[in-house]
Amino acid sequence: MKRIQNSILAATLILGIGVTFTSCKKKPIEKTPPVGEVTILEKCTGQQYFSDKNTFRATATGESMDRETAKKKARSNANAELAKTIKVTMKIVGDNYVNSSEFNNREEVTETFNEMSRTVVDQELQGAMKICDELTQNTATGNYIAYIAIELSGTKLADSYNDKLSKDERIKAEYNYEKFKETFEEEMRKLEEQN
Repeated sequence: MKRIQNSILAATLILGIGVTFTSCKKKPIEKTPPVGEVTILEKCTGQQYFSDKNTFRATATGESMDRETAKKKARSNANAELAKTIKVTMKIVGDNYVNSSEFNNREEVTETFNEMSRTVVDQELQGAMKICDELTQNTATGNYIAYIAIELSGTKLADSYNDKLSKDERIKAEYNYEKFKETFEEEMRKLEEQN
């Protein structure tokens, strides 16, 4: 009988300790914004929507009283943001590639790279894929707010760029794809590090 009492006492003691420890857990402190401010929950944003060494990405929003117009605005804004990122990156790639190569007329080649960049970017943007698409409605105004994130493969862009460059008579003889690809990949790594 004493054994049973000791077992019950031990079980009760263990249970009591368990309850004590679990009830002593610190509860997370909810952060409230300063007075006069509200926390905004943004959709289609965050680390997974940043450009990386393989992919260009952009996020944007669009607002309108009309649902479809809000979506179109969001897509247009995202395309503009993506185009800006790609054009800046490709300008740097072009400048670095030309400077590290042995082209006789650097100015003409640089101009050719920049012209091609505009053409390729405009063509490839049409193939940008939607990776996030959300729609909300503001209850106070009735306006629709569209959130979107799009991406474009860096490899696909580089291949398209290479295709155009290798056909250009002005630089065809001196063009080195491996050197171009190396310069492009280095800029993509830098783009990822910025995020």
